[in-house]
This record gives sequence, structure tokens and C-alpha cells, in this order.
Amino acid sequence: MAAITAEPHVSKRRAQLQKAILPYLYLFPAFLIMSVITFYPLIYQVVLSTTNFETRHLLKGLRSEDLEFVGLDNYKAIIDGSLPVQNFNFFRVLTYNFWWAITNVMVHVPAGVLIAILLNTQGLWFKRIYRAVYILPVVIPPLVVATVWRNIFNENYGALNQLITTITQFFGAEGVVRIRWLTEYKPPIPWLLPNSPLTLAYYAMMIANFWLGWPFMTLVATGALQSIPKELFEAASIDGASPTQQFWNVIVPLLRPAMVPAAIYGFMMSFNLFNFVYFMTNGGPARSTELLVTFAYDLVRNLRLYGVAAAFAVIVFFVALIVFLITNRITRATESYT
Repeated sequence: MAAITAEPHVSKRRAQLQKAILPYLYLFPAFLIMSVITFYPLIYQVVLSTTNFETRHLLKGLRSEDLEFVGLDNYKAIIDGSLPVQNFNFFRVLTYNFWWAITNVMVHVPAGVLIAILLNTQGLWFKRIYRAVYILPVVIPPLVVATVWRNIFNENYGALNQLITTITQFFGAEGVVRIRWLTEYKPPIPWLLPNSPLTLAYYAMMIANFWLGWPFMTLVATGALQSIPKELFEAASIDGASPTQQFWNVIVPLLRPAMVPAAIYGFMMSFNLFNFVYFMTNGGPARSTELLVTFAYDLVRNLRLYGVAAAFAVIVFFVALIVFLITNRITRATESYT
């Protein structure tokens, strides 16, 4: 009798165990792939950052006889600016990197929301054509965008200088305007960011990246607007709410669940926008538009300091992680909304 009662109990425990293990079995193939393409390179990079790995170590890698373990010396050299690199200051680059990402988000999000609201106006003709056109910058590679805008801001034959020349000559001025958009080092507003002077190249990049960034925010805002019930606007109109009051009391609260994660995503994309910055200004003039990621690439491409570059990449990772955790904590972007 005892054997009979024990057998169902064992079977029940076995079923519970199988049910608990089943999700891990489903996740195991993905975890195996992630271990090869993600976790192993990350661990290898952290190990590399504690060595003096250079070009001569490429053949044997970490098995090189003359490879030395330097501990945190690479990190120390980055922080105190003792790298063999001209005009480099880690905190200046970090300050500019944050400023670049924040100012881009501060411009992209309001512009995207405003354009989405305008295109959501009832009775607007060719609404679908407008929405198809504004999506084009999203699908164009940043490399192409950077190259085109670099030509537009060219000092000698750029379209912008030609346009300014045409306007000034129309009002009677003589000569050709040659503004050094991407090479002028003297900042037009010296007091704006004292720790990292903002050259004309920064403003040129802001203009170009605005063209690249606002369509995504408009796309997100348009989807959020489409989900707002029309009854809310009708009820607000019946209550006597003006269009401005409807915007602040109806549209803004209901757009927040969609726009806050989009803003954080835009910040992280701008923070690590390597292709655009590298191909438009290459970090110049005099490293004034250098981002953390472009400098890490420069350490590998020009100086061949692989160990230092690995340490720099680790620092970039932790900076981005801390920023994400703080912004996510403040905005609660990943929480569900009811």
C-alpha cells in the first residue's frame, strides 16, 4: 500500500522538475550562441585590457611570450591623460560626449512629436505621402548621410556656402563666402561648454544629425498618436478645452509611455554614433568632436594599442550602462503602463 501511494508522489515531483527545467532547455541553444558571439568576446576584451597587447602580439594572442600583465595601468593612463596621444583629455571627451547625446535628444524628441501632430491633423492632404517621405532618413545608412553632409559643409565647394554666397550677393555683398564649418577651431560661443569648446563642426553635425534623427521620433510619436482614442479629444472639446490644453493634458501624458523609451534609445544611439561622427569630421578639428567610441577606434587604427583600446571600450561600456540604469530608474521607461 505504501509503494502504491509513493509512486504518484514521485511521478508528481518528476513532472514538476521537468516543468522547471523545460524553460532552461529552450533557452540553452540561444545561450550557447550568445556565449560564442557575445560573452566570450566580452571576457576576452576585459582580459586584454589588463595587458600591454600590441601589434607584435597579434600572431599568438594571449599566448605571446612577451605579453605582460599590467593590471589597471591602461585604465589609469586613460583617466589621467598620460596616453601618447596629442590633445587628449578623457574628461573633456566624456563631457562633450554627454553634451552631444543630450542636445541631440533635446532637439529630436520635440521636433518629432510636433511633426507627428501636424501630420496627424484631420483633413490633411497627401498625409501618406508625407509619412513615406519622412521615413527615408531612417533607412539611409549613417555613412551615406555623413558623406553627403560633409560635402554640403565643404569650405570651398559646399552647397551651404554657395547658398550663403548667393544670398549675400543678392543684397549687394561682394566676394565668395568661405565658412570653415568643419575645420575652424575657434568656438563661436566660447562660454557654452568651457570644459569642451564647441567648434563650428559641432553645430554642423547637429544640423546633419537632426535630419537623420527626427524621423524616428516622428515614427514613434505617430504610432502613439494613432492609439489615442478620439473620444478623449471629443470629451475634452465638450468640456471646453482649448487645443493647447488638449495637447498638455491629453496628448503629452499618453505619448509619454512611448516617447520616454524612444528618447533613451535616441540618447544611447547618439552617445555611440560612430559611423556618422567618424566619416563626417573624423573627430576634428583637433579632437573637438571626438566621441569615446571614435577615440577607442583611433587607438586601434593609428596607435595599435590594443590593450589600451580594450580598456577604453570597457570604460565606454560601464559609462553607457550607468547612464541607462540612471535614466531608466528616473523615467521608469521599461515599466509597464496601464
